[in-house]
Amino acid sequence: MSASFVGQLWQLPEVLPVDESCDAERTLHASLTENPTMKVEKSDIDVLADADARENYRVALGFRDRLIAAESIEAYYLTMFRTGQVKEPPVFIDLLAQAVASSLLTNHDDPFTARTSELLFREQRVTIQKGAILLGDSETVDRLGRTAGMGSLGALLTKSGTAPKQAVLDVLSTDNAERYWERSSAFDFVLDLTFGRAGIEALSRVLENWIAHFLEIQVTIEPVQEINDSQWVWHVGLDAEATALLNDLYNNQPVEDDRMERLLSLYRLDFKSPAIMRSDVAGRPIYLGLCMTETGRLRLKPQNLLVNLPLAADI
Repeated sequence: MSASFVGQLWQLPEVLPVDESCDAERTLHASLTENPTMKVEKSDIDVLADADARENYRVALGFRDRLIAAESIEAYYLTMFRTGQVKEPPVFIDLLAQAVASSLLTNHDDPFTARTSELLFREQRVTIQKGAILLGDSETVDRLGRTAGMGSLGALLTKSGTAPKQAVLDVLSTDNAERYWERSSAFDFVLDLTFGRAGIEALSRVLENWIAHFLEIQVTIEPVQEINDSQWVWHVGLDAEATALLNDLYNNQPVEDDRMERLLSLYRLDFKSPAIMRSDVAGRPIYLGLCMTETGRLRLKPQNLLVNLPLAADI
């Protein structure tokens, strides 16, 4: 396990020392920053003055030790979800997904692919403007909203130069795409996920690569505008909202208009080798859905694609 990756744990806000931190906590953090994989004794934690700090370090160290014991980041991530034994807080799960997503970008220089990959590990805020589906990083939108006195992604978007200079978010486009790399760590580009545009096509490729990387399975994923299939046999929600919505649609349950309006996109997934599918659905397409919550947030769950596909038992 890479010490540099483990070292990222000790830069998370949950374990960074604060003004009120005691000397023992500062010493422990400095030691772990210098040697991220060092052994930490129970007594090293017990002497920390703050109860929350003690608990945070116990959780972070438990995660670190389980990760080190695993064969790889991918192996730990996949096993965790396949067994259903998800012990880790979301912040650590996102850290794993971010590490894998970054490795998948090694041979890619496409800004749309890079921005879309952020959906695998960062929550998004959604706004619909003139039919366009626009996603902004939740943390960035919330931060700028507080500092600029604005509460929504729409208020922070560039509008013909009229948006406040201190709080402007650009929609990623072919005109500004090369600027993404100099600002990638700021997470301040808005992604257009509208059907037929570059963002939704990039997400399709990202999800294909995610499946291939973990499962060594080749699939094609293409955006669709509706599911018009009398033999619809399988679907996977890419988030909790989409899972519930697709389940209801599949079972011919009534769906309120406001829930349907929260459906952001649909996709058709096809296996290049149907032989690796369950025999009862082999050769049939798999439909994917992506939804936002009532409050306009999107939390994509890429693990759903790893555990919910209809694979043959011996795969």
